[in-house]
Amino acid sequence: MILIVEDDEAIATGLALNLKLAGRQTVIARDGDEAITLATEQDFSLVLLDINLPKKNGLEVMAALRDADNLVPVIVLSARDGEYDKVAALRLGADDYVTKPFALAELLARIDAVLRRAQPAVVVPAVVPRPLELELGFDDVAIDLAQRVVMRAGVEIKLTHLEFELLVFFVRNPNQVYARAQLFSLVWGQSAGSVRTVDNFVGQLRKRFENDPELPQHFITVRGSGYRFDP
Repeated sequence: MILIVEDDEAIATGLALNLKLAGRQTVIARDGDEAITLATEQDFSLVLLDINLPKKNGLEVMAALRDADNLVPVIVLSARDGEYDKVAALRLGADDYVTKPFALAELLARIDAVLRRAQPAVVVPAVVPRPLELELGFDDVAIDLAQRVVMRAGVEIKLTHLEFELLVFFVRNPNQVYARAQLFSLVWGQSAGSVRTVDNFVGQLRKRFENDPELPQHFITVRGSGYRFDP
């Protein structure tokens, strides 16, 4: 079930119709308050969220969802093309940002990509019994892969789906430099994307796992090349 949060009736009904034709069920919210209420009462697989909304804007809705530990994937739809809104949405945990007017085919492809990434991985039993990788860790951080739970010094750290995937990728691949384009391909599953997206997701990991995010010890910027994880 996809929650469409859009006050423009033509856009909302058009999205709902095309998603229905693509085999997706939808619910429409017309303002920010209604969106928060619906997202609290129901479990959605994805939220399509406009920024310009009555009562509460899209960024306020995002903040309310994340403050309530609701980590539902969110694609922000906005007529605003300013960098501030994109950065703010990504920092709040948006999975993607699409500027209006958008091509319907591209939006549907982005929806499919986000939903695929959000699906739990299927664990196939090994033919030869061997220890399964169930936990990862570094410093005072423990990662339970089966439960998708991250603890730091005994306190659970809430992460969005993509934050968790990026963290696990780094921890599994220490001491190697990855360009932003490589991270898009390996973690996001996309061949290209905004540099700002990767930078902001790394910034979120630093805020959660570095003692001093301004002087990171684990998530290292390699100038001119990309990022490296040092355990």
